Amino acid sequence: MRFKETLMRYVFALAAICCVGAVVLICVFLFSSGLPFFAKVNAWEFLTGTKWAPDIDNAANGTYQIFPMIVGSVYVTAGAILVGCPIGILAGVYLASFCPERLKRLLQPMVALMAGVPSVVYGFFGITTLVPLVRNLFGGKGFSILTASLLLGMMILPTVIQLTASSVAAVPASYYEGSLALGATDERSVFRATVPAARSGILAAVVLAIGRAIGETMAVVMVAGNQPRMPKGLLQGIRTLTSNIVTEMGYAADLHREALIATGVVLFVFILLINLLFSTLKRRDNA
Repeated sequence: MRFKETLMRYVFALAAICCVGAVVLICVFLFSSGLPFFAKVNAWEFLTGTKWAPDIDNAANGTYQIFPMIVGSVYVTAGAILVGCPIGILAGVYLASFCPERLKRLLQPMVALMAGVPSVVYGFFGITTLVPLVRNLFGGKGFSILTASLLLGMMILPTVIQLTASSVAAVPASYYEGSLALGATDERSVFRATVPAARSGILAAVVLAIGRAIGETMAVVMVAGNQPRMPKGLLQGIRTLTSNIVTEMGYAADLHREALIATGVVLFVFILLINLLFSTLKRRDNA
């Protein structure tokens, strides 16, 4: 018995080392391949300039400035959070606290199934349904920030719903029962006692949803318009950082390829900052 415990301890430790090693290798590749680009191009102009014009014949003559893509990523991600998080959090609370058991057994697999749908399928749905809907209701061509935000809001729903439901269900029943004993209604007990106690888990769900939204590629490429320009409204087409990489990496070379890898470095730093912010908020919440 002791041998099995020792063996499994080493197996788990090896698995943890592999996970950490994979992240380290990704960091090494990104920064070793992307940072040399900044020795050739002014980093400030790369981050704040508004013109992206690669030269396929001579990459050194191209202009590589990604501020429109940064703004596009922020707009689309913020829109997805505004669309998906309120619905996802309320749906998660419903599943954990109000949903009848028979209905829950039906809804939970459906939510899990949404998480397994490939991004390109969501993209097809966006092209065939959301793009015409936005075009008919609001005008424009339909390939826009608004369409991408609606689609990404749908895509982050499973993450938010499942984590919120798990967090609320993990709160001890004494919180809810104590609130009822003090005379609060059922709904008030859930939203004033149980949900605040699950705040850390709900915040984790939102952070993971932000990471999913900002890192999404194929669905955004299909519905956002893929236009590397500064957005002037919700009905304008844009290009995100991830879309910029996947669209041009197939034929990029030399400085152009280095610029795309540097774009990946910027995206990676964004994700790190989001996780750092979450860790800071969680420590403050636990203090």
